[in-house]
Amino acid sequence: MRVVADTNTVLSAFLWGGAPAEVLTAAREQRLTLFTSATLIAELEDVLAREKFAARISQVGSTITEMIAGYRALAHLVRTTAMAPVSRDPDDDQVLACALAADAGLIVTRDKDLRTLDPFRDIRILSAREALALLAQPRA
Repeated sequence: MRVVADTNTVLSAFLWGGAPAEVLTAAREQRLTLFTSATLIAELEDVLAREKFAARISQVGSTITEMIAGYRALAHLVRTTAMAPVSRDPDDDQVLACALAADAGLIVTRDKDLRTLDPFRDIRILSAREALALLAQPRA
């Protein structure tokens, strides 16, 4: 399955683990193929650099550089094209554009604005837990 993880999912995976980290583990184990874009990588880097996350990054024993490098190695980079705005948040439109460019079947996010669009052009938009449950289902 081709998947795009929203920045909030990747951030949660890096800093708190849980279901978002299991999504990244599924990518490492090649149970799904993860995609991202230069815009989403830049957003992740910007969010990780916020002062409020500095102590947590230190607690998990990593650096922003290591996290970004690890994510770049894990996710396939796609080039997005401009699309007409769909959501009220331009950052959400970047996630949708990435999913379209990647021909993804799933976006993993906890963003309520994105989740209300499920499905978007046949792309499911699910939480990390819901995505893991979907991955666990036998394929026909």
